[in-house]
Amino acid sequence: MEDISFHLEVVSGVRSMYSGRVKAMRITGSEGELGIRHGHTPLLTTFKAGMVSLVTADDKEDQIYLNGGILEVQPETVTVLADTALRADDIDEAKAQEAMRAAREALTRSNAGDKDYAAAFAKLADAMAQLKVVELARSRRK
Repeated sequence: MEDISFHLEVVSGVRSMYSGRVKAMRITGSEGELGIRHGHTPLLTTFKAGMVSLVTADDKEDQIYLNGGILEVQPETVTVLADTALRADDIDEAKAQEAMRAAREALTRSNAGDKDYAAAFAKLADAMAQLKVVELARSRRK
């Protein structure tokens, strides 16, 4: 199965989060969801806060929370350069839930289209992405 995998590097400004062979990955690009498999067309794009989901060469699933950065796809290698990258164990679930609550309150106080609304919406998406990574990790452990 080695021939249908590609090398993936997920790196933040602090450390390397993942380096190895994967069969597939999903990430939210600046223009929408991207699914990447071996042989994908070369691509360079930014991505939004969310997560990278991957299937390793030995069929294990993993997720890493990302908060913006750049994705580069080459014929045999994919590189994710993230502003922030965290594994589920590194995410403070209580802090993320509080951030989500605060963002929802800010959304109710703001008008759609103004600067405060956009900032609150971005914070809500960020907190939701962190909680999704924690939830998926928890379900894998069961």
